Amino acid sequence: MPNSDQPTRARYVTVFWLCSMAAVLYLDRVGWAQAAPEIQAEFKLTNIQVSYLHMAFTIAYAFFEIPTGHWGESIGARAILTRITVWWSIFTALTGAGRGFLSLLIVRFLFGAGEAGAYPNAARVYTRWFPKHERGRFQGLMLSVALIGGASSPFLAAELIERVGWRLTFAIFGGVGMLWATGFWLWFRDDPGKHSSVNASELALIRDGGGSAPPAIRPSVPWRRVFTNSGIWILSFLIMVSSFNAYFYFSWFTKYLRSAHGQTNLQSGKLTSLALAGGALGMLLGGFIADKFVRGGRSPVRNRKIFCSVAFASAALILWIAVHPGTTKHLSELTVVKSIADHAWVQVDAAPLILSAMAAVSCFCVQSTLPTWWSSAIEQSGRYVGTLFGMMNMVGQFGAVASQYFVGWFADRQKALNLSGRAQWDPMFNIYVGVLIVGSIGWMVYHYQPLEDDVESDQGAS
Repeated sequence: MPNSDQPTRARYVTVFWLCSMAAVLYLDRVGWAQAAPEIQAEFKLTNIQVSYLHMAFTIAYAFFEIPTGHWGESIGARAILTRITVWWSIFTALTGAGRGFLSLLIVRFLFGAGEAGAYPNAARVYTRWFPKHERGRFQGLMLSVALIGGASSPFLAAELIERVGWRLTFAIFGGVGMLWATGFWLWFRDDPGKHSSVNASELALIRDGGGSAPPAIRPSVPWRRVFTNSGIWILSFLIMVSSFNAYFYFSWFTKYLRSAHGQTNLQSGKLTSLALAGGALGMLLGGFIADKFVRGGRSPVRNRKIFCSVAFASAALILWIAVHPGTTKHLSELTVVKSIADHAWVQVDAAPLILSAMAAVSCFCVQSTLPTWWSSAIEQSGRYVGTLFGMMNMVGQFGAVASQYFVGWFADRQKALNLSGRAQWDPMFNIYVGVLIVGSIGWMVYHYQPLEDDVESDQGAS
């Protein structure tokens, strides 16, 4: 351990590893959505079959969240995060070997099972390696980098698919994950006190600021109190609402742009990247907001509730305006919009550019709340963060599954009514606007309710 009066900065290297993990996670996850229209065309799949392929990943991811989060509390984040990344990288590569609906369904399920637990175990790392006043900004940074990976993925995947095909694209993405797993295993340690790059001053900063040492004995989860804790269940519901909204962009936005707006593979990749970039920027800013409210007095919960509720309501309003036909029609006629749309690098149609830009603003509003949700969930979980964070994230995935199924079902239903283009797809946004409004209400009724024996039980009651 280095000797110095000045704290070392090994925890910042840990931030790098968590951020890069999140980026690779979303690179693989969102890259699938860009390839889905090509896969659908090659195997002549219906929209509902594509929904099932989306859902296979998400269902497995949901059901393995709790056991993998709990497993991480037994063997440590170093081992579990390495295992997770190796597993998901293997099945990312194997996606390219798919030969039809059934083989892809199996690979997608195993992919989701392997990726489960990444975020709950990352949350454990934050409680071990960082003082409390730094967690919000670094969680926000990690989540924003995740969406940067997600935002770059549609464009990168589109370019790679054009050059090498969708099969080899998945092999390349899988190789990136294997490189990350190797580097992380060699550098990271579960206890910062046992890391050769952490000096006594940095360790004191971490411990005095609320970073906890790994417990000598892993406490059993008080499930009876968990299941009657309103704070945990409201946070679970809120992440479910957020996931319902997010997974439309992760899973279906590319297909929507191609089917409703006639965009090409490359055009849809650029526009999907634009929408997700708004979410990435929102997460980055949201991390600083989360830290501000943690330090903002004895009761940060009320400020958190107001901020998140207003953000969800704003996202709903902006999305409703974005999909209104008159909005894109009038704005797309502006000279500046036409100039941007016709730019040599952009080369997209003006109307979907306007819609995607406004979708980016809507995503910005929703995703800016996610670091605040993380801070709330970590405090709400107390010493059981690996397991309970995994449980809340699992419930959130039910919102993702519902979103993935709903879009495929709705598109096929509209097609059966002989509707096509925007008439086939746009009415579904009424549901998404309504869900965002429900999320706004949900944040206002959230109440922090600590588990009885948590050492942080005096945190921020409202």
